[in-house]
Amino acid sequence: MATKKAAKPAAKPAAKPAKKAAPVKPAAPQKVAKTQLIELVAAKTNLNKKESGEAISAMLDSVIGALKDGKSVGLPGLGTFSVALTAERQGVRPGTSDKITIPAGKKVRFKVASTLKGEL
Repeated sequence: MATKKAAKPAAKPAAKPAKKAAPVKPAAPQKVAKTQLIELVAAKTNLNKKESGEAISAMLDSVIGALKDGKSVGLPGLGTFSVALTAERQGVRPGTSDKITIPAGKKVRFKVASTLKGEL
């Protein structure tokens, strides 16, 4: 007589560790070019595109001029542009790992208006 051997239960495959969900990358921000800005201003005002372009160029020139003079420029509802001094610091040249001195300079800072920050 044949004896039946107890069948071994099928081995369960080893549980794989759950993969972490990949971080969701935000969509690339879309840029509004100066020509598009001119079209938006022309559509919201009674100005034609040429006049809108002149107005936007004059505004940008005024902001740049004020920043060059060391002044800050506040645009209500948008924020404030200002010039900040940077100190001399040590850096590393990429590729060669040489230590370099980065000279002191200036940079433009922008602080978002609290009203806009709350709406974003």
